[in-house]
Amino acid sequence: MLDDVALFVQIAQLRSLKAAADRVGLPPATVTRRLRKLEERIGAQLVHRSARKFALTSAGQAYFEAFADLVQHAEATLRSLDTDMSALQGSLKAAAPTNISVGILQPMWSGFLKEYPDIRLTLTLSNENQDLLANQVDLALRAGPQTDERLYQQRLGTVATILVASPGYLNQAGTPTNPAEIESHAQIRVAALPEWLLQNTTSGERARIPISARITVDDIGLARQLAADGHGLALLPVSELSADLQTGRLVPVLPGWQGQRRDIFAVWPTGRLLSARAKCLRDYIADYLSERPIFRGEVPESGPRL
Repeated sequence: MLDDVALFVQIAQLRSLKAAADRVGLPPATVTRRLRKLEERIGAQLVHRSARKFALTSAGQAYFEAFADLVQHAEATLRSLDTDMSALQGSLKAAAPTNISVGILQPMWSGFLKEYPDIRLTLTLSNENQDLLANQVDLALRAGPQTDERLYQQRLGTVATILVASPGYLNQAGTPTNPAEIESHAQIRVAALPEWLLQNTTSGERARIPISARITVDDIGLARQLAADGHGLALLPVSELSADLQTGRLVPVLPGWQGQRRDIFAVWPTGRLLSARAKCLRDYIADYLSERPIFRGEVPESGPRL
């Protein structure tokens, strides 16, 4: 009915059914049919039909005066929204994990801001998954598939997880030669990886490692630091390890084995159209990750052992 009311306002403003049909791109017969349908619904004739003269009935004049401003305001708002949705300027609110954003992805955020200086980015960092709807977040970057049915998700990349330890720890405690020996070592457990499920990258053999960790943390960055300080073995994503692996501060343990992969997703609320700004950020992230081997599941080479 609202569409028919808006069409009637067009008819009244242009004082012609044919002119209104031309403006909205509909056949004149369709405009006539919809006007008749509106009149039947409200129980009153709105337009005197005459081939030589256009005139509103008294009911039509009252209806026009009641709705003209509302329709014009709604159309102006829609035009403004269309412009805002298609513009690469204005505000954009994004959310992402803290560790990866201040670490390996920091150049990505900086590059995006330089390339799109007219976008005002509000970036919320947290290792906890925010409620995107409650926080009015346009786009979020998350690790692992999302179970929230209110979210759309697009996989952008994948990251391998590997066992690492400091050279000092391995010199003192010895280096495991097979998964069964891990149980006898000190373990640093990350809450995001509650199980250690290893797979041999050559044979496909799988091993589930019993965890009796003395240390459990909910922050991957802290787990990496504790491992580098010699507190034990840690199963961590290589996106957090590249610098330490290159310097030899951490070294791979059982290099022929890997843990569960962590897929990287862009997510956004299902009930919201993505603005041009959010699409731009999503595509920028996708391109950035696709160009880096770490986000294709590859493991960087290790540097000299300290």
